[in-house]
Amino acid sequence: MYTLEDIARELGVSKTTVSRALSGKGRISKTTVERVRAFAREHDYRPNMLAQGLAVNKTYNLALFIPMGTLSNDEYSFFKECMVGINDVAADAGYDILMSIERKGMPHLQRLVSNRKADGIILSRTEMNSEEIQFLKKNRIPFVVIGPINDDEIVSVDNPNEEACEELTELFIMKGNRRLVLIGGNEKHYVNESRKTGFVKACRRNGIPANDVKIHMGVDSLSKARQVTEQLPYTSIDGILCMDEYICGMILGSLREKRIKVPEQIKLASMYDSRELEYNIPPVTAIRFRTKNLGRNVCVQMLKMLGEPVTEEYALGYQIILRESTK
Repeated sequence: MYTLEDIARELGVSKTTVSRALSGKGRISKTTVERVRAFAREHDYRPNMLAQGLAVNKTYNLALFIPMGTLSNDEYSFFKECMVGINDVAADAGYDILMSIERKGMPHLQRLVSNRKADGIILSRTEMNSEEIQFLKKNRIPFVVIGPINDDEIVSVDNPNEEACEELTELFIMKGNRRLVLIGGNEKHYVNESRKTGFVKACRRNGIPANDVKIHMGVDSLSKARQVTEQLPYTSIDGILCMDEYICGMILGSLREKRIKVPEQIKLASMYDSRELEYNIPPVTAIRFRTKNLGRNVCVQMLKMLGEPVTEEYALGYQIILRESTK
Protein backbone atom coordinates (compact mmCIF):
# COMPACT_ATOMS: atom_id res chain seq x y z
CA MET A 1 0.00 0.00 0.00
CA TYR A 2 1.30 3.44 -0.94
CA THR A 3 2.00 6.07 1.72
CA LEU A 4 2.36 9.84 1.36
CA GLU A 5 6.13 9.36 1.35
CA ASP A 6 5.89 6.83 -1.50
CA ILE A 7 3.78 9.16 -3.64
CA ALA A 8 6.10 12.09 -2.94
CA ARG A 9 9.15 10.03 -3.91
CA GLU A 10 7.57 8.67 -7.09
CA LEU A 11 6.45 12.11 -8.26
CA GLY A 12 9.54 14.00 -7.09
CA VAL A 13 7.65 16.41 -4.85
CA SER A 14 7.53 17.02 -1.12
CA LYS A 15 5.29 15.13 1.30
CA THR A 16 3.62 18.42 2.21
CA THR A 17 2.75 19.03 -1.46
CA VAL A 18 1.13 15.58 -1.71
CA SER A 19 -0.85 16.15 1.50
CA ARG A 20 -2.13 19.53 0.33
CA ALA A 21 -3.02 18.22 -3.12
CA LEU A 22 -5.08 15.38 -1.67
CA SER A 23 -6.81 17.51 0.98
CA GLY A 24 -7.43 20.52 -1.27
CA LYS A 25 -5.89 22.81 1.34
CA GLY A 26 -3.05 25.18 0.65
CA ARG A 27 -1.79 26.94 -2.49
CA ILE A 28 -0.75 24.38 -5.09
CA SER A 29 -1.01 24.60 -8.86
CA LYS A 30 -3.95 22.89 -10.50
CA THR A 31 -1.56 20.82 -12.61
CA THR A 32 0.19 19.44 -9.52
CA VAL A 33 -3.12 18.68 -7.79
CA GLU A 34 -4.39 16.75 -10.80
CA ARG A 35 -1.09 14.88 -11.16
CA VAL A 36 -1.04 13.81 -7.49
CA ARG A 37 -4.69 12.79 -7.42
CA ALA A 38 -4.39 10.82 -10.66
CA PHE A 39 -1.43 8.91 -9.22
CA ALA A 40 -3.35 8.25 -5.99
CA ARG A 41 -6.36 6.91 -7.92
CA GLU A 42 -4.21 4.73 -10.16
CA HIS A 43 -2.48 3.12 -7.19
CA ASP A 44 -5.61 2.95 -4.99
CA TYR A 45 -4.08 5.17 -2.32
CA ARG A 46 -6.10 5.32 0.90
CA PRO A 47 -5.19 7.81 3.63
CA ASN A 48 -4.24 6.46 7.03
CA MET A 49 -7.04 7.89 9.18
CA LEU A 50 -5.30 6.88 12.39
CA ALA A 51 -2.18 8.79 11.45
CA GLN A 52 -4.20 11.79 10.30
CA GLY A 53 -6.17 11.72 13.52
CA LEU A 54 -3.04 11.72 15.63
CA ALA A 55 -1.70 14.67 13.67
CA VAL A 56 -4.78 16.80 14.34
CA ASN A 57 -5.76 15.25 17.69
CA LYS A 58 -8.86 13.54 16.27
CA THR A 59 -10.20 9.99 16.38
CA TYR A 60 -12.67 10.40 13.48
CA ASN A 61 -15.18 8.55 15.65
CA LEU A 62 -18.57 9.72 16.86
CA ALA A 63 -20.28 7.90 19.74
CA LEU A 64 -24.03 7.25 19.70
CA PHE A 65 -25.53 6.42 23.09
CA ILE A 66 -28.79 4.50 23.28
CA PRO A 67 -30.63 3.73 26.55
CA MET A 68 -30.60 0.15 27.81
CA GLY A 69 -33.61 -1.83 26.55
CA THR A 70 -34.52 0.50 23.69
CA LEU A 71 -33.57 -1.85 20.86
CA SER A 72 -35.65 -4.65 22.29
CA ASN A 73 -38.88 -2.78 22.87
CA ASP A 74 -40.05 0.85 22.87
CA GLU A 75 -39.11 3.24 20.11
CA TYR A 76 -37.18 0.61 18.15
CA SER A 77 -38.45 1.91 14.79
CA PHE A 78 -37.45 5.47 15.69
CA PHE A 79 -33.88 4.65 16.68
CA LYS A 80 -33.33 2.33 13.72
CA GLU A 81 -34.31 5.03 11.21
CA CYS A 82 -32.38 7.69 13.09
CA MET A 83 -29.20 5.60 13.18
CA VAL A 84 -29.32 5.09 9.41
CA GLY A 85 -29.48 8.86 8.88
CA ILE A 86 -26.62 9.53 11.31
CA ASN A 87 -24.43 6.93 9.62
CA ASP A 88 -25.15 8.34 6.13
CA VAL A 89 -23.73 11.75 7.00
CA ALA A 90 -20.91 10.46 9.20
CA ALA A 91 -19.64 8.09 6.50
CA ASP A 92 -19.61 10.85 3.88
CA ALA A 93 -17.49 12.97 6.22
CA GLY A 94 -15.02 10.17 6.92
CA TYR A 95 -16.25 9.41 10.43
CA ASP A 96 -17.23 6.09 12.01
CA ILE A 97 -20.00 5.53 14.56
CA LEU A 98 -19.37 3.84 17.89
CA MET A 99 -22.70 2.64 19.27
CA SER A 100 -23.13 2.03 22.97
CA ILE A 101 -26.20 0.74 24.79
CA GLU A 102 -25.77 2.58 28.06
CA ARG A 103 -26.57 1.19 31.49
CA LYS A 104 -27.27 3.15 34.66
CA GLY A 105 -24.22 4.73 36.18
CA MET A 106 -22.75 5.75 32.80
CA PRO A 107 -19.83 3.26 32.77
CA HIS A 108 -19.54 3.27 28.97
CA LEU A 109 -19.77 7.04 28.67
CA GLN A 110 -17.21 7.65 31.40
CA ARG A 111 -14.77 5.15 29.90
CA LEU A 112 -15.17 6.54 26.39
CA VAL A 113 -14.50 10.10 27.56
CA SER A 114 -11.53 9.18 29.76
CA ASN A 115 -9.95 7.14 26.93
CA ARG A 116 -10.74 9.82 24.29
CA LYS A 117 -12.26 7.29 21.91
CA ALA A 118 -14.60 9.74 20.16
CA ASP A 119 -14.54 13.37 19.05
CA GLY A 120 -18.20 13.98 19.82
CA ILE A 121 -21.15 12.34 21.55
CA ILE A 122 -24.74 11.91 20.32
CA LEU A 123 -27.28 11.28 23.08
CA SER A 124 -30.27 9.53 21.58
CA ARG A 125 -32.72 10.20 24.39
CA THR A 126 -32.53 12.36 27.48
CA GLU A 127 -34.44 12.60 30.70
CA MET A 128 -35.05 15.70 32.77
CA ASN A 129 -32.04 16.40 35.03
CA SER A 130 -29.96 14.01 32.92
CA GLU A 131 -26.72 12.95 34.60
CA GLU A 132 -25.20 12.25 31.16
CA ILE A 133 -25.65 15.86 30.12
CA GLN A 134 -24.18 17.18 33.35
CA PHE A 135 -21.18 14.86 32.93
CA LEU A 136 -20.53 15.95 29.33
CA LYS A 137 -20.88 19.63 30.23
CA LYS A 138 -18.45 19.27 33.11
CA ASN A 139 -15.88 17.56 30.90
CA ARG A 140 -16.45 20.01 27.99
CA ILE A 141 -17.17 17.25 25.48
CA PRO A 142 -18.97 18.30 22.24
CA PHE A 143 -22.38 16.64 22.17
CA VAL A 144 -25.77 16.81 20.47
CA VAL A 145 -29.10 15.61 21.82
CA ILE A 146 -31.76 13.88 19.74
CA GLY A 147 -35.16 15.21 20.75
CA PRO A 148 -36.44 18.24 22.65
CA ILE A 149 -34.66 19.63 25.70
CA ASN A 150 -35.30 22.58 27.97
CA ASP A 151 -31.82 24.09 27.83
CA ASP A 152 -30.81 26.79 25.35
CA GLU A 153 -27.12 26.02 25.86
CA ILE A 154 -27.47 22.51 24.42
CA VAL A 155 -27.59 21.72 20.70
CA SER A 156 -30.57 19.48 20.00
CA VAL A 157 -32.52 18.35 16.94
CA ASP A 158 -36.08 17.06 17.11
CA ASN A 159 -39.02 15.97 15.01
CA PRO A 160 -41.98 18.38 15.23
CA ASN A 161 -43.59 16.17 17.90
CA GLU A 162 -45.72 18.77 19.62
CA GLU A 163 -47.14 20.13 16.35
CA ALA A 164 -47.83 16.66 14.92
CA CYS A 165 -49.52 15.34 18.05
CA GLU A 166 -51.64 18.46 18.28
CA GLU A 167 -52.82 17.92 14.70
CA LEU A 168 -53.56 14.22 15.29
CA THR A 169 -55.64 15.11 18.34
CA GLU A 170 -57.48 17.75 16.29
CA LEU A 171 -58.39 15.12 13.71
CA PHE A 172 -59.81 12.91 16.45
CA ILE A 173 -61.92 15.77 17.74
CA MET A 174 -63.11 16.79 14.25
CA LYS A 175 -64.46 13.26 13.82
CA GLY A 176 -66.66 13.80 16.87
CA ASN A 177 -64.41 12.03 19.37
CA ARG A 178 -64.30 14.47 22.29
CA ARG A 179 -63.87 12.09 25.22
CA LEU A 180 -60.27 11.06 24.82
CA VAL A 181 -57.62 9.04 26.62
CA LEU A 182 -53.87 9.66 26.20
CA ILE A 183 -51.55 6.79 27.17
CA GLY A 184 -47.81 7.50 27.42
CA GLY A 185 -44.51 6.23 28.74
CA ASN A 186 -41.89 7.71 31.05
CA GLU A 187 -42.88 11.21 32.18
CA LYS A 188 -39.20 12.18 32.56
CA HIS A 189 -38.54 11.86 28.83
CA TYR A 190 -38.68 15.21 27.07
CA VAL A 191 -40.23 13.72 23.94
CA ASN A 192 -43.20 12.40 25.93
CA GLU A 193 -43.67 15.83 27.47
CA SER A 194 -43.77 17.36 23.95
CA ARG A 195 -46.39 14.88 22.78
CA LYS A 196 -48.47 15.42 25.89
CA THR A 197 -48.30 19.20 25.40
CA GLY A 198 -49.58 18.90 21.82
CA PHE A 199 -52.47 16.71 22.96
CA VAL A 200 -53.48 19.08 25.78
CA LYS A 201 -53.27 22.15 23.51
CA ALA A 202 -55.69 20.62 20.99
CA CYS A 203 -58.15 19.66 23.71
CA ARG A 204 -58.09 23.13 25.28
CA ARG A 205 -58.45 24.92 21.97
CA ASN A 206 -61.54 22.87 21.19
CA GLY A 207 -63.13 23.60 24.55
CA ILE A 208 -63.03 20.03 25.85
CA PRO A 209 -63.61 19.97 29.64
CA ALA A 210 -60.73 18.62 31.68
CA ASN A 211 -63.01 15.90 33.09
CA ASP A 212 -63.46 14.50 29.57
CA VAL A 213 -59.70 14.07 29.07
CA LYS A 214 -57.85 11.21 30.76
CA ILE A 215 -54.03 10.93 30.75
CA HIS A 216 -52.15 7.81 31.86
CA MET A 217 -48.35 8.02 31.96
CA GLY A 218 -45.67 5.52 32.94
CA VAL A 219 -47.09 2.70 30.81
CA ASP A 220 -43.86 0.91 29.91
CA SER A 221 -44.79 -2.76 30.26
CA LEU A 222 -47.56 -5.14 29.24
CA SER A 223 -48.71 -5.50 32.83
CA LYS A 224 -49.18 -1.72 33.11
CA ALA A 225 -50.97 -1.63 29.75
CA ARG A 226 -53.35 -4.31 30.99
CA GLN A 227 -53.90 -2.36 34.20
CA VAL A 228 -54.82 0.78 32.26
CA THR A 229 -57.22 -1.04 29.92
CA GLU A 230 -58.92 -2.59 32.96
CA GLN A 231 -59.57 0.87 34.37
CA LEU A 232 -60.92 2.55 31.22
CA PRO A 233 -64.66 3.39 31.25
CA TYR A 234 -65.38 2.21 27.69
CA THR A 235 -68.99 3.41 27.71
CA SER A 236 -67.90 7.00 28.36
CA ILE A 237 -64.82 7.41 26.13
CA ASP A 238 -64.52 7.77 22.34
CA GLY A 239 -60.86 7.23 21.55
CA ILE A 240 -57.37 6.32 22.74
CA LEU A 241 -54.15 8.01 21.61
CA CYS A 242 -50.87 6.22 22.35
CA MET A 243 -47.58 8.12 22.53
CA ASP A 244 -45.57 5.59 20.48
CA GLU A 245 -45.86 2.35 18.53
CA TYR A 246 -44.67 0.15 21.40
CA ILE A 247 -47.36 1.40 23.77
CA CYS A 248 -49.94 1.16 21.00
CA GLY A 249 -49.03 -2.47 20.37
CA MET A 250 -49.46 -3.33 24.05
CA ILE A 251 -52.80 -1.53 24.23
CA LEU A 252 -54.00 -3.37 21.12
CA GLY A 253 -53.11 -6.69 22.73
CA SER A 254 -54.85 -5.76 25.97
CA LEU A 255 -57.97 -4.64 24.12
CA ARG A 256 -58.09 -7.97 22.27
CA GLU A 257 -57.87 -9.83 25.57
CA LYS A 258 -60.90 -7.87 26.77
CA ARG A 259 -62.64 -8.42 23.41
CA ILE A 260 -62.94 -4.67 22.84
CA LYS A 261 -63.16 -4.11 19.10
CA VAL A 262 -61.22 -1.38 17.25
CA PRO A 263 -62.69 0.79 15.73
CA GLU A 264 -66.25 -0.43 16.38
CA GLN A 265 -66.14 0.11 20.15
CA ILE A 266 -63.15 2.41 20.52
CA LYS A 267 -61.03 4.49 18.13
CA LEU A 268 -57.25 4.15 18.40
CA ALA A 269 -54.19 5.99 17.05
CA SER A 270 -50.44 6.17 17.65
CA MET A 271 -48.20 9.24 17.79
CA TYR A 272 -45.47 7.27 15.99
CA ASP A 273 -45.87 4.90 13.05
CA SER A 274 -44.35 1.46 12.40
CA ARG A 275 -44.78 -1.43 10.01
CA GLU A 276 -46.45 -3.43 12.75
CA LEU A 277 -49.17 -0.80 13.06
CA GLU A 278 -49.49 -0.50 9.29
CA TYR A 279 -50.04 -4.27 8.92
CA ASN A 280 -52.13 -4.72 12.05
CA ILE A 281 -55.76 -5.83 11.70
CA PRO A 282 -57.18 -3.26 11.64
CA PRO A 283 -54.35 -0.98 10.43
CA VAL A 284 -53.70 1.80 12.96
CA THR A 285 -53.80 5.55 12.27
CA ALA A 286 -50.39 7.01 13.10
CA ILE A 287 -47.94 9.88 12.58
CA ARG A 288 -45.12 9.17 10.15
CA PHE A 289 -42.06 11.38 10.70
CA ARG A 290 -39.03 11.89 8.44
CA THR A 291 -36.84 10.33 11.07
CA LYS A 292 -33.97 9.41 8.77
CA ASN A 293 -33.58 13.12 7.98
CA LEU A 294 -33.67 13.82 11.71
CA GLY A 295 -30.66 11.54 12.13
CA ARG A 296 -28.88 13.24 9.23
CA ASN A 297 -29.44 16.68 10.76
CA VAL A 298 -28.21 15.48 14.15
CA CYS A 299 -24.95 14.34 12.55
CA VAL A 300 -24.65 17.60 10.57
CA GLN A 301 -24.88 19.60 13.81
CA MET A 302 -22.35 17.30 15.47
CA LEU A 303 -19.86 17.74 12.63
CA LYS A 304 -20.34 21.51 12.63
CA MET A 305 -19.42 21.57 16.30
CA LEU A 306 -16.23 19.70 15.40
CA GLY A 307 -15.34 22.27 12.74
CA GLU A 308 -16.09 20.08 9.73
CA PRO A 309 -17.18 21.86 6.51
CA VAL A 310 -20.73 20.51 6.32
CA THR A 311 -23.50 22.80 5.14
CA GLU A 312 -26.39 20.68 3.86
CA GLU A 313 -29.39 20.25 6.13
CA TYR A 314 -32.36 17.99 5.52
CA ALA A 315 -36.07 18.76 5.57
CA LEU A 316 -38.01 17.51 8.58
CA GLY A 317 -41.75 17.02 8.70
CA TYR A 318 -44.51 14.52 9.24
CA GLN A 319 -47.59 12.98 7.72
CA ILE A 320 -50.68 11.70 9.51
CA ILE A 321 -51.61 8.34 7.96
CA LEU A 322 -55.33 7.74 8.41
CA ARG A 323 -56.20 4.05 8.65
CA GLU A 324 -59.11 1.85 9.71
CA SER A 325 -58.56 2.17 13.46
CA THR A 326 -60.15 5.64 13.48
CA LYS A 327 -62.98 5.11 11.00
